[in-house]
Amino acid sequence: MTTHAETPLAGSTHSWNTRAVHAGKDDLAALGLHAPPIDLSTTYPSYDVVGEAERLDEFAAGHDDGGPPVYGRVANPTVRRFENALAELEGAEAAVAFASGMAALSACLLAQVAEGKPEVVGVRPMYGTTDHLLESGLLGNSVRWVTPDEAASAITDTTGLVVVESPANPTLTEVDLRALADACGAAPLLVDNTFATPVLQRPLTHGASLVLHSATKYLGGHGDVMGGVIACSAEFARSLRQVRFMTGGVLHPMAGYELLRGLATLPVRVRAASATAAELARRLAEHPRVTRVHYPRVGGAMVSFETSVDPVALVSAVRLITPAVSLGSVDSLIQHPASLTHRIMDEVARKDAGISPDLVRLSVGLEDVDDLWQDLLTALTHAAR
Repeated sequence: MTTHAETPLAGSTHSWNTRAVHAGKDDLAALGLHAPPIDLSTTYPSYDVVGEAERLDEFAAGHDDGGPPVYGRVANPTVRRFENALAELEGAEAAVAFASGMAALSACLLAQVAEGKPEVVGVRPMYGTTDHLLESGLLGNSVRWVTPDEAASAITDTTGLVVVESPANPTLTEVDLRALADACGAAPLLVDNTFATPVLQRPLTHGASLVLHSATKYLGGHGDVMGGVIACSAEFARSLRQVRFMTGGVLHPMAGYELLRGLATLPVRVRAASATAAELARRLAEHPRVTRVHYPRVGGAMVSFETSVDPVALVSAVRLITPAVSLGSVDSLIQHPASLTHRIMDEVARKDAGISPDLVRLSVGLEDVDDLWQDLLTALTHAAR
């Protein structure tokens, strides 16, 4: 399994594992603190009205001087810690956090539409709601769906984003990110890195411009916090902060605290769950009622498989694994994409994206592999066509 977690980060003598624990917290000891503080303020006192007016102009333009944020919709010190930590772990100049992964993607689209670049080149498959948002044109964008080999010929002067998810949701299809980034030329490549996390893959090192995380998943890791974040250049971060300032899609400070805490255990959780997922993928491939198994070369804690039994009945038959959407939690989740996460897509689009009606998606948690396997065996036995 490929992993970057043991290698030092650029500009640091410490490994990625060590930085995951300490990123965003390096100043705590000097402040006499051990745990990061949670700043729940919605507004901040200011006796220098002229000075604050000038700072507010800077915030409205997307700049952040690191000082008190004037108002909670502008910025938050606790959220700022999470943003700084995630930027460091993805190897980015900056990161901007939002209330959800879809809010983060929406901000990217709005920023590019405002720049007169409303065209999106999309590589399927990807998360169903991402697909639906791009297809809808609701935010003023248009989309052209291509294979990775067709991306270069689809890009025009008004292409604002090339969007790809690798490994993809739910088929776990992988894309050669370096080749795709080269094909994009000057067009920004946005990679949804939710499934791999920066433990297994850092798209910016392969030439991507933007990295998207649904922080709700592995970054939080416990199924109890929602958020989204974009890792990017300092210049693009200013555009995203402008959108966030105006639209209000801010991450709550408590969520920022929980996500920062989640980063500390991210490498341990991802490696442990990935080892279990790889073993389950091997066992599933040998089961007579499983017709195909999808598991990415990069590794990870996601497994998808196609089955000859009724997939809906299979999902309903598990007892230890929870039948639910979402992923990346410490407990295992299973769901039927055609019925839930990708139901919002047109049936033809699902077929074109390789999303079979027999496909089941499994997010592997931290339970014992034999306990999970017994639950899957029982479900495969009792689920009938």
